[in-house]
Amino acid sequence: MFAIDTPQTIKKVLQDITNGDDPWVAIGNFSHDWYGNYPETAQRLGLVAEPIEIPEAVEIGELQQWAAFCAASVEYLCQQASLPVPSWVENPAYILPREHALYTSPLAYKQRVRERLEQESPEPFKKRNVFCSQRVYANKYERLTA
Repeated sequence: MFAIDTPQTIKKVLQDITNGDDPWVAIGNFSHDWYGNYPETAQRLGLVAEPIEIPEAVEIGELQQWAAFCAASVEYLCQQASLPVPSWVENPAYILPREHALYTSPLAYKQRVRERLEQESPEPFKKRNVFCSQRVYANKYERLTA
């Protein structure tokens, strides 16, 4: 028996991470829904409408880093799709202090990799001190239909 199809909203991404799920799996599920399962404008807006929630007792650390990544993702994806960016992403809680920056590459322990990520990160990530490849949301679904 199959479970009822429940979209992986950005709010659910952070809930899953909070519950101990692998961040990249939760984000990957969201990405699949954004690009493949719910590609219509209204559907996409539904995936990002609800704000993410950081538990109050959380110190600056990994969960806050992923919250910043989620907010940056929403801004970036909405801009790419020419959709309105939800106002909740502007919450200053989703801007990491520089000393707690998130580098998404497993090779970020190398200075040259960190410098490259700092240069090429899309602006919605960079302004939150989240540094990732410019291909962070490479759309494999475009390649399948091209």
